[in-house]
Amino acid sequence: MNAGYGLAVRWSLVDAAPDVAAELREYVVGTSMATFMFLDGLAFKTWRMREGEWFEGTYVFGDEQARDDFQEQFTGQAQTAPGSQIVGSAPEVIETFEVVAVAEGPAQFRRGAGPLSA
Repeated sequence: MNAGYGLAVRWSLVDAAPDVAAELREYVVGTSMATFMFLDGLAFKTWRMREGEWFEGTYVFGDEQARDDFQEQFTGQAQTAPGSQIVGSAPEVIETFEVVAVAEGPAQFRRGAGPLSA
């Protein structure tokens, strides 16, 4: 039995505008987080980024049908999705995956965004 049904959506930032990382952070915290907090079937979503390389939305759903329904809907409008509009291109990758397990440590999830110090 797996822990969830995942979907990864990744955009390339290689040819994106220099300020796109800041725009993506602002969009995620200002708009996108609230949208996904109430998406039926979604267990959690994370937004990952390597500035100048890629930006990714990683979704984990509680059941396969919810994931597949969301993937079908998203794929149909991927070209005009907010992430695509900000980045300036459609996602390069839209792929499903199995979530084998999730462990949440003592620090728990941090909610919000901003550059992390290395």
